Amino acid sequence: QDRKKKKLINGWLKSTFTFIGVLLIIFIVSIAIFGPWIAPYSYEEAMGVSLNFWNPPSPANPLGTAFAGRDVLSRIIYGTRTSLITALLSVSISLIFGVILGMLAGYYGKWTDSIIMRVMDIILAFPGLIFALAFLAILGSKFSFIVLIFGVIGIPYYSRLIRSSVYKEKELDYIAAAKVSGANNWRIMFKHILPNSIQSVIISMSFDIGRVMINLTILGFLGFNDPEFIEWGSDISSGRRHIWEAPWAVLWPSVMILVSVIGFMIVGDGLRDALDPKFKLITR
Repeated sequence: QDRKKKKLINGWLKSTFTFIGVLLIIFIVSIAIFGPWIAPYSYEEAMGVSLNFWNPPSPANPLGTAFAGRDVLSRIIYGTRTSLITALLSVSISLIFGVILGMLAGYYGKWTDSIIMRVMDIILAFPGLIFALAFLAILGSKFSFIVLIFGVIGIPYYSRLIRSSVYKEKELDYIAAAKVSGANNWRIMFKHILPNSIQSVIISMSFDIGRVMINLTILGFLGFNDPEFIEWGSDISSGRRHIWEAPWAVLWPSVMILVSVIGFMIVGDGLRDALDPKFKLITR
């Protein structure tokens, strides 16, 4: 089985598009991690004010300056950290609670399934972005609230994915054998069923990170971002009125969004091909 897994991983990495996606993600993650050492200005200076409004690229400001003389290069670097951390934390919340609720609903069924799935249906009844805007308008645009709301929005998707897999797995012979051997329900769910149901969740995670990054940018553009954090959407919003005189203020944050989302989408597509051979055969 280890040899089969190695062969699967090697085949996945040999895919040109997947390899490009991995490189893009490495690029984004590297910027997020090493931002303070890469950025020409500190975080405080990137948040500060000077008189050099909307200056074109120069040796001092390689990508130009934006509103209040803020260095564009420094801001897209620190904005990368904000977007990536928000996406990872939100997806982690969605994953943990979605998997637990989906396992319970799929394994126990009956009223447990009905209650959990009706709650998930209520969340899904509202468009995710509208749901986030409504709650942030009430609670305020703090970083913790943004992470929490995006996390809650994603829970139904993971719970449904896991639930459908659990329904299939729990009827198989190896689960009956585990019950006969005396394994309790929690052991059966999380040791036997979960490892065989997790593929679709892993694939969804990569796509979901890109989705959260896009939604975070939209919130920032609409002014629902935490002002204590540098964020691409708010930079695009502040630069849009000066797009003709200072296009660099809008261009570079937009490029970073595009690169980040494409990277995660390509890797998600590669993971789907690697972990779900049936889908690969269908697309061919």
